[in-house]
Amino acid sequence: MVRVMNTKSAPDTLPLDVVHRLASASHDDPFSVLGPHKSGRANFVTAIDPGADTLAAVVGGKTYPLDRIDGPVFRGKVPAGPYRLRGTGLGGATWDYDDAYRFGPVLTDLDEYLLGEGTHHKLWKALGAHLMTHEGVAGTHFAVWAPNARRVSVVGDFNAWDGRRHAMRRRGGTGVWEIFVPGAVEGQAYKYEIISQYGELMPLRADPVGFGSQHPPETASIIRDIGGYGWKDAKWMTDRTLANRRDAPISVYEVHLGSWKRIWDQGGRPLSYKEAAVDLVKYAADMGFTHIELMPVSEFPFDGSWGYQPVGLYAPTIRFGPPHEFRDLVEAAHEAGLGVLLDWVPGHFPTDAHGLGRFDGTHLYEHADPKEGFHNDWNTLIYNYGRAEVANFLVANALYWLDEYHIDGLRVDAVASMLYRDYSRKAGEWIPNRHGGRENLEAISLFQRMNTVAYGDHPGIMTVAEESTSFPKVSAPVDAGGLGFGFKWNMGWMNDTLRYMEKDPIYRKYDHHLMTFGIHYAFSENFVLPISHDEVVHGKGSMIEKMPGNWWEKCANLRAYYGYMWGHPGKKLLFMGCEFGQPSEWNHNAQVDWDAAQRPEHKGIQSLVRDVNHIYRATPALHVKDCEADGFQWIEATDAENSTYSFVRRGGPDDAPVVVVCNFTPVERSSYRIGVPGMGHWAEILNTDAAVYGGGNRGNLGGVEAVEGEYQGQPASIRITLPPLSTLMFSLAEK
Repeated sequence: MVRVMNTKSAPDTLPLDVVHRLASASHDDPFSVLGPHKSGRANFVTAIDPGADTLAAVVGGKTYPLDRIDGPVFRGKVPAGPYRLRGTGLGGATWDYDDAYRFGPVLTDLDEYLLGEGTHHKLWKALGAHLMTHEGVAGTHFAVWAPNARRVSVVGDFNAWDGRRHAMRRRGGTGVWEIFVPGAVEGQAYKYEIISQYGELMPLRADPVGFGSQHPPETASIIRDIGGYGWKDAKWMTDRTLANRRDAPISVYEVHLGSWKRIWDQGGRPLSYKEAAVDLVKYAADMGFTHIELMPVSEFPFDGSWGYQPVGLYAPTIRFGPPHEFRDLVEAAHEAGLGVLLDWVPGHFPTDAHGLGRFDGTHLYEHADPKEGFHNDWNTLIYNYGRAEVANFLVANALYWLDEYHIDGLRVDAVASMLYRDYSRKAGEWIPNRHGGRENLEAISLFQRMNTVAYGDHPGIMTVAEESTSFPKVSAPVDAGGLGFGFKWNMGWMNDTLRYMEKDPIYRKYDHHLMTFGIHYAFSENFVLPISHDEVVHGKGSMIEKMPGNWWEKCANLRAYYGYMWGHPGKKLLFMGCEFGQPSEWNHNAQVDWDAAQRPEHKGIQSLVRDVNHIYRATPALHVKDCEADGFQWIEATDAENSTYSFVRRGGPDDAPVVVVCNFTPVERSSYRIGVPGMGHWAEILNTDAAVYGGGNRGNLGGVEAVEGEYQGQPASIRITLPPLSTLMFSLAEK
């Protein structure tokens, strides 16, 4: 028979309403009642165990029975000091465990202060699920931000997913709830059960700062120990500044891990992180790339989003392995001399029920007004960048990947969608900023803060913006009024040059400017020239299928384009499969067409990309002044009739200049004269028509001698054989 104590009776009683709130898990301050408490000189323990018929406290080997007060609530007089609980249940089963409510808080006053201020740059050290030994007992500390919740419980494999067992402690005015759960171990699944301020029981939520997740479509967070990896890449971390600077050769291989390579005799699964640490790293290094850029690896529910609709910003996706195995991939890349960049998505998040939307029953992470808080294009929610805690969540997340996973840089997706309040919105569908303008001042401030802190804490890294408009000073320092990014994707160059290449050569002369216009703004930002996944999906066709003509001409066009791209000012980025001219467009459910890569014409394109990467890296004139106007000079930019282009690339004062010559017609030009910036032997260091690349092997027998006399504004000239649909590079040999 359940005995309910009367209110205001003996010291070992509890008010009836308190008992009922404990039993129904609606008490907003359970630590004020549960656990050990003094009443006069006596010490009482109040506990909840929904599965127990009887419950006792064990102190120093002695057992002290607790009285059942109401339902799962027990209370009794117990000597002061550490104790364990012992329950008995159906069939006489007995279990002993440590009571979570006898443990003090873990978060410090400094944590509280920084959390409240929104300046906790190590946010993941305070929030999330942390394995630890607390007050001499092993378990897991859970902490989550839910300021408007009436009650928050952590539920999981360790407590039968019962929200009555581990209702959490509210920490002052920060809106953070915490609890230490003894015995909760790595690999166990968990979520947060939240009652809103209106009494609404919310769908179970994954941990916003969780370090691991279940395999989709399952949605729970997983307790993961992310400490103690034992990195061995100290030299790389010390030296990587040299690899990420404006004057460094940067050639990025963009990869979607889920479709780079699959194991077909094991159900078509993708490579694991550990397998990619061998196969992908070896391949990218052999191809001469300097960096691997991974499309988003933050946990995401829908494969078709490619990771660009993340739910678990702090969890490397379990699709390819647990967190330490992701570290294995990063460390292997560093050992091979490759930097690792991550696509980072602070622009939006999906509306999945286990995610961040209305997290505690209010619009916590997102704006309440859909004119500010909803992306019509993607059916996703937009972060409230002006809220201190949300900005802290995002800035700390950027630092988390740099700190915990030794990531060398972040490429920020969809920056334009964040910078403009009217992005993809009609009149009346957006709210102006406080000055009446369209700029999102809060997002601008977020970028400036993120870049300032990221470069300040990790000076060897790079940040890259995918920004598709002419927003000024994206890659200028914050103290100069810029956003502070290290680099910006040159979307205008990509769009213009691909429009040109898609045209039949007979019509290219009418759009000659598409290949030259980019130089007008090429040095306004620190640009990366991107041929990314976006160019080879959704019906856009593969790179080689964009090229006009018969099959030989398609291959020749693509080789000439790559030669032009690597000769043009700007860092380079190429999406997987494009390096060998994959015939079909990208399919995230398949893999790169490695069978096609074995065919001679594709191997030729692959060899070209490999060689041009190595030439780019070994030739200062092609990279030192990628972002400097004095590193480029046109020789001939107006030969529209013949669709030819020629220009000079320069490095430092002691670096040999390079002349780049392009012919975008299927017509060979013999004895083609161009001006060059010096007398001597001009070695042919690249010819995209070489037989080894699948070309006709027309060229200049390794080089030509310059003839004195001004021509095309240069002090000397050379006469060359310019093959059809080709790009040549010449370097002035040392005297």
